[in-house]
Amino acid sequence: MGERIVIIPTYNEIENVEEITRKVLSLQPSFDCLIVDDNSPDGTSRKVSELQNEFPNRLFLLNRKSKSGLGTAYIEGFAWCLQKEYEYIFEMDADFSHNPDDLIRLHLACENGADIAIGSRYITGVNVVNWPMSRVMMSYFASSYVRFITGMEIRDSTAGFVCYKKRVLQTIELDKIKFRGYAFQIEMKFKAWKHGFKITEVPIIFTDRTKGESKISKGIIKEAIWGVFAMKLKSLITKFKPAY
Repeated sequence: MGERIVIIPTYNEIENVEEITRKVLSLQPSFDCLIVDDNSPDGTSRKVSELQNEFPNRLFLLNRKSKSGLGTAYIEGFAWCLQKEYEYIFEMDADFSHNPDDLIRLHLACENGADIAIGSRYITGVNVVNWPMSRVMMSYFASSYVRFITGMEIRDSTAGFVCYKKRVLQTIELDKIKFRGYAFQIEMKFKAWKHGFKITEVPIIFTDRTKGESKISKGIIKEAIWGVFAMKLKSLITKFKPAY
């Protein structure tokens, strides 16, 4: 096993999965790749299985029985990666909204002292391409709302492009992560922050997908709005052990 692995959750990503996988596996320093597929009816997992013949020791696949939410896909992926003793564990989307080349910059940030490196759309303004203005405003003000409610000084708390050091995921009680959708990313960052881990934001340019369909829904947004408030209230009566 290598030192770095990228978790990519998929559902109906047949148009993107081969290209994103090949790109990640071509990078230097090298990254392994774990696809967590939610039983995509379009054959995404079959394509990954075919690619495993070409990359037998670097490409891995977790097949889930049904579409069960982004958060649970990552939790299962984290658990798998921790068993394999990877030191740096990454999250990213399958649709090229996150540039795979930026994995190198996130890794470097963690090598240079960060415990978590976030690929941030908002640390140097608003770096989003091809989103309608309504969605840009929704995402930007969602992060502003999270900062106001939680007190975290993170500009892009909903970001899904992240590098975690192994010890962060070992410290956070992953089995107690509540949220499954949009709020999952916020909850992970909030718990890491409460444990005192060092979090840094690395500026990226986020480009909306050109193939496939977005998975965001009104239910996911509602979970984030009310969930963040409930999460903060719960934290006021919960003691978090410092990471150091």
